[in-house]
Amino acid sequence: MVEVANKSDVQAVDALAQSYVDLKQEIGKVIIGQEEVVKTVITSLFSNGHSLLVGVPGLAKTLLVSTISEVLDLEFKRIQFTPDLMPSDITGSEILGDNKQFKFNKGPLFANIVLADEINRTPPKTQAALLEAMQERSVTISGIRHILPAPFFVLATQNPIEQEGTYPLPEAQLDRFMFNIPLDYPSYEEEVQVVKATTSTKKYDLKNIVTAEQILSYQNLIRKIPISDNVLEYAVSLASKTRPNTKLATPDVNNYISWGAGPRASQYLVLGAKCNAAINGKYSPDIEDVQAIAKYVLRHRIVRNYKAEAEGITEEKIIEGLF
Repeated sequence: MVEVANKSDVQAVDALAQSYVDLKQEIGKVIIGQEEVVKTVITSLFSNGHSLLVGVPGLAKTLLVSTISEVLDLEFKRIQFTPDLMPSDITGSEILGDNKQFKFNKGPLFANIVLADEINRTPPKTQAALLEAMQERSVTISGIRHILPAPFFVLATQNPIEQEGTYPLPEAQLDRFMFNIPLDYPSYEEEVQVVKATTSTKKYDLKNIVTAEQILSYQNLIRKIPISDNVLEYAVSLASKTRPNTKLATPDVNNYISWGAGPRASQYLVLGAKCNAAINGKYSPDIEDVQAIAKYVLRHRIVRNYKAEAEGITEEKIIEGLF
């Protein structure tokens, strides 16, 4: 087994694992159930990645994001994506100041956590305004680069059912998201608790669990966590298997996939596995950690062909066949 470099790093991983437990407990005061969703979103935050939450209306996607921003003590901005939203409405624009000089007026993108609500309801022109922000953590206006605050996360929501008046996210945009996280209906017992909690006057006073400085240190720590060659190679091979007509492609991939995952998937598989290991109190990831987050990393990076759609073959089924 690979060991962490020194005692301080071991203590730091222990602190990260405890922070995760505290965060989950605090978020659980408001968000009932959805434990796997909460875990995956926190994993993406600690790994310095963005997440796309996909679910029908009423599953508390927006509430989840705002609750996470509260317990993380971060600046939170919500952008409601609509067909008439312009790029400057989210990035900001130059305005004429009192001294007759142009000055940059920052848009809502300048926050630590940005909720891109119903991101597929805005045209590609406005969606493209997020590309530089999500990858470079900056926006360029009139040739001048403006750095976004750190840490910076985009948590976007999308309704998978209603397609009227929507614009499918381009592959380049989807690839910027570390995770694609589906939200399902709560169980009967969970729904009873939700209705009890939301139809009374009871309110929750949430505590700040983790600061911005701690998150930045955790992001750096995740990258320092050692990973054995066989686990890293497993992560890379998993991404490679999704590419049709290549050396490692499986028969199902060749039959049902048009395009597979790119190298960014391999990077996110490794980072996600490291973080999954850390929040579970381990000092180095193993193959099970890669498998635990693989479906969230790969789901939106593989494109099914017509044959797959006709036969009802889902992305999840294809991914499960890669293990």
